[in-house]
Parts: sequence; C-alpha cells; structure tokens
Amino acid sequence: MSWIHEILERNREVAVVGVSSDAHKYGREVFDTLQEKSFTVYAVNPKYEKIGEQTCYARLSDIPNKVSMVVPVVPPGVTQTVVSEAVELGIKTIWMPPGTWDKTALEICRQHGVEEIHDICLVSALRAP
Repeated sequence: MSWIHEILERNREVAVVGVSSDAHKYGREVFDTLQEKSFTVYAVNPKYEKIGEQTCYARLSDIPNKVSMVVPVVPPGVTQTVVSEAVELGIKTIWMPPGTWDKTALEICRQHGVEEIHDICLVSALRAP
C-alpha cells in the first residue's frame, strides 16, 4: 500500500467529478474525506452551483486552478468522457473507484501515459494508516 500513499502525497489538488450535495452518497464521502485530510478539493457536477460552501464547477476545464488528480464518481461511460477531458487538460493521475471504470477508460489512460488507479476505494485508502 506504500505506492498508494506515495500517489496521494504527490497529488494534493484533486477534482471529484460527480460529487453530490447528498452527504450520504459515495461521491460526497470522497469529497468530504479528501477535505478532512487537507487536500485541495474541487467539486465538479453540472447539477450544482455549490457543494456546501464550495463552488461546484460544471466541467474539469472550468476549474480555475490546475489539479493533479481526478476522481470520477460516475458510471463507467461517463468516466470515459472525464478521462478524455483530463487527458486534454494534461492531468496525469486518475483514481477510478470500484464501479466507475471500464476497459475503455483504462485504455485511454494507458494510451496517453496517465497514471490510473482503479477498483480501489479512495476513502478506505485515505483512512488506512
């Protein structure tokens, strides 16, 4: 698991795509846990203007600052679009929790030299010692 901690240490600016205003949804749990662990976190979901007190952006490209990692918490077909946008923006790390990825999303990452972590729960990784 040390490689996971290394990835988290060097990717402190994170966009969570698909975050919900519902505190009981997984995407919101990811968002809140990242904030609790002192990451700079950006909410991305075209359905909302704010998540809590924080601005919520419609797309990755709307975020005014550079992010180093993207966490899509959306269905696999949408993750493909998120990965493609991340590639265009030069984002080099994508963390795809269980249920969010498919072979196409992985292949897009691999074709473009994007580091991908898939099928590992980010919340569990963040809470691990």
